[in-house]
Amino acid sequence: EPGHGRYRFLSPNAKAVAQNTPPPPPEGCCDTPDNPLAAAPPWPWGDALHVEGLRLWARVGVLPEERSLGQWFALDLTVWLDLAPVGRSDDLSQGVDYSAGIAAVRALAEQLVCHTIEHFGERILDRLTHLYGERTMRLRLRKCHPPIPGFSGSVSVERWRFAACCGGQQGPLGTQEQGQRIG
Repeated sequence: EPGHGRYRFLSPNAKAVAQNTPPPPPEGCCDTPDNPLAAAPPWPWGDALHVEGLRLWARVGVLPEERSLGQWFALDLTVWLDLAPVGRSDDLSQGVDYSAGIAAVRALAEQLVCHTIEHFGERILDRLTHLYGERTMRLRLRKCHPPIPGFSGSVSVERWRFAACCGGQQGPLGTQEQGQRIG
């Protein structure tokens, strides 16, 4: 089975993963009458908030210089949620405040020192889950200029976090991802 850790991609979902869209939830997931998500539109619930091209200076990398001097990263983030209430009311409290999310991610980037962009991505998802609650989120985190001789491109990771669904059943990509909260 390709992948590792909590993000194992199952072959039936490969097409959806390649298209950057989650596949439908497992059969019977979220469709019981007592589940508040039962009335939600089909997965991935249509509405989404996108933050694209957020530039972050962070001290992340295997080389000691990367962790001491820092380097540029770029973040694209998608949060799925129902935008109709805030769209109808024009009341920010009915949605999510993306400026608060941006500020939280920037503060994390200033504080964090770590070796891998995978860990950096996980910490971003933790911070946003703490801020917005358990919501389905996707991030793409790019190291803009990795110190690899003769390489002028970027390196990125893509991470998904799925809202809790059906009392701990596996999420759409075959994970048990429930979204960890930070204190």
